[in-house]
Amino acid sequence: MKKFDPHNRYIELPVRESTTLMEFMLKQMSGTSRNRVKDLLRGHAVTVDRKLTTQYDAKLEPGQVVQIRRHKQNVELTNRYVKLIYEDKDLVVIEKEAGILSQGVSPKQYCVKTVLDEYFRRRQFKCTAHVVHRLDRETSGLMIYAKSVEIQQILEEDWHQIVYDRRYVALVCGRMEQEGGTIRSWLHEGRDFTTLSSPVDDGGKEAVTYYHTLQATDDFSLVEFRLETGRKNQIRVHMKDLGHPVAGDTKYGNGRNPLGRLALHAYKLNFYHPRTGEPMTFETPIPRQFLERVKSANPDVNEDVNENES
Repeated sequence: MKKFDPHNRYIELPVRESTTLMEFMLKQMSGTSRNRVKDLLRGHAVTVDRKLTTQYDAKLEPGQVVQIRRHKQNVELTNRYVKLIYEDKDLVVIEKEAGILSQGVSPKQYCVKTVLDEYFRRRQFKCTAHVVHRLDRETSGLMIYAKSVEIQQILEEDWHQIVYDRRYVALVCGRMEQEGGTIRSWLHEGRDFTTLSSPVDDGGKEAVTYYHTLQATDDFSLVEFRLETGRKNQIRVHMKDLGHPVAGDTKYGNGRNPLGRLALHAYKLNFYHPRTGEPMTFETPIPRQFLERVKSANPDVNEDVNENES
C-alpha cells in the first residue's frame, strides 16, 4: 500500500474495497485528522476518477481512483453577486445578490451563469452552468444550476416533484390585514410584457401563492411566501392584487423604495437530489435590511422573526 507523502504535489490511490471517501482518506493518510480531510475536500483538493468530489461521505467502489493534492486549490468563488452554498458533480446551489441577472440575453452578458462558467473554467472542469429556474435581477436568494444538460432536463421536467419546499420573504408596503391566506388568480403577459392578473379563468395560467405574515407595522410588513406554482412575477403581481406591493417594486408597486432595491428574497430551497434522491435542504438568513425596516418602525418587534440569522 502506498503511503501518503506530504512532499508530493499529489498522489493517486486505487480503491480496493467498498468504503466512503472519508474512511478511505483517513486510512491512506495515516495520522491525518478528520478536520484536515474535510478541509482538503472543501478546498477542492480531492478527485474521484478525475471528477471533483467535496462530499466526505461519497461512496467508493473497487476500481475507482482517488487523487489527493497536498494543498487545497486556490479556486474559491469570490464574487460580490454570487455566493457558492453547495457543490457536487451534478449541480451547484448559490445565493444571488440583487442586481445581477440569472442568465444573460446574450452569451457574453454578465450574469450568474457567466460567473459560474468562469469559476468552472478556472478549475479546469469541462462543464458549464445550466439554468434551471430564474430570479428577477433585483430579487436575491437561493438558486440551483445544473452542471450538465442531463441534470438540467431532469430538474426542469420534474421540478414540482423534486422541489418540495421553496419559500420567499418580502418586505411589503403597509400593514397586512390577515395573518395568512391563499392568493389564486390567472396570469398572462400583456403587450407591454407586464404580467396581468385575473380573479377568474380567462385563459391565463393559474397561479397559487400561500402567504404568512411574520411581522406587521403601519408602514411595512414582513411576509413569507410559499408557491404552489412558479409563474413569472407571481409574488409581485399577487401582492399588488392584495394592495400591499413589494417595497421597491417599480413595475407593480406604488413607488415606495425604502431599501433602494426590490425587497424580495428566496430564502429557503428544499429538493430531492436529481441523481441520488437524497433530500437537500438550504436556508439563508432573512436580509438584515428587511428586519431593520420593520424593527425601526416598531422597536418591540418579536425577536423570533430574526431567528434565521443565528
